[in-house]
Amino acid sequence: MAKTVILTIEDDPAIRRGIVDSLEYTGYQVLQAGDGISGLEMSLRSEYDLLLLDLALPGVSGLEILKKLKQVRPTQPVIILTAKGDEQDRVQGLRDGADDYVVKPFSIKELLARVDAVLRRSPERPRNVQSVDFSGGVVDFERREVRFDSQTPRKDALAPTRVELSEKETELIQYLVANSGRAISREELLSSVWRLSPKGITTRTIDMHIARLREKMKENKERPATLLTVRGKGYMWSVCENGGD
Repeated sequence: MAKTVILTIEDDPAIRRGIVDSLEYTGYQVLQAGDGISGLEMSLRSEYDLLLLDLALPGVSGLEILKKLKQVRPTQPVIILTAKGDEQDRVQGLRDGADDYVVKPFSIKELLARVDAVLRRSPERPRNVQSVDFSGGVVDFERREVRFDSQTPRKDALAPTRVELSEKETELIQYLVANSGRAISREELLSSVWRLSPKGITTRTIDMHIARLREKMKENKERPATLLTVRGKGYMWSVCENGGD
């Protein structure tokens, strides 16, 4: 299983080194930045599960990074690191979307406990799974294709044994598989897979992609077995034999 990735943006070298060493010793993979400018770029471009964000940064402040990050990745988990007297900034950070905060000076034990708590209540992110089986065959993420077994119904003998997937279709299935058994809202899919803020957006993009995936996987349109619609909630990946739309 791939390691959980944590991005740490902290300008104090000693504090950053202590955080990185402790996280790596615990088993996390760590990305790090020592100033606001490089930290902002990494926060927007890198793939990670949790951001540890110092608010007092040179170049670009932590609050600026938080605001810009949440515009692009509204569901990204963030823990802010603040000085003891910065209550106003701490409150503002929570209002801007931070999940928790740790006040300096802090103990590593407290930091690790808060990291664990935030990760446990955060939506699961896709892992490096190469393929997944379903009732009619296999989805190969590495090759971006669906391959069918010999038992899958065919309209004719010339029906293809494999169908290519687009990059976004592959990412969508990966996210659903990573959260198998959980109904995922269109808003979460839009923000986590498309990296768009769902606020004020009316789109059929998610529904259209699900419809195309069901067609490519040869799902029964009336009673899909794998890509399920959960009324009033969203979509879910299931290995059950029966499902409803």
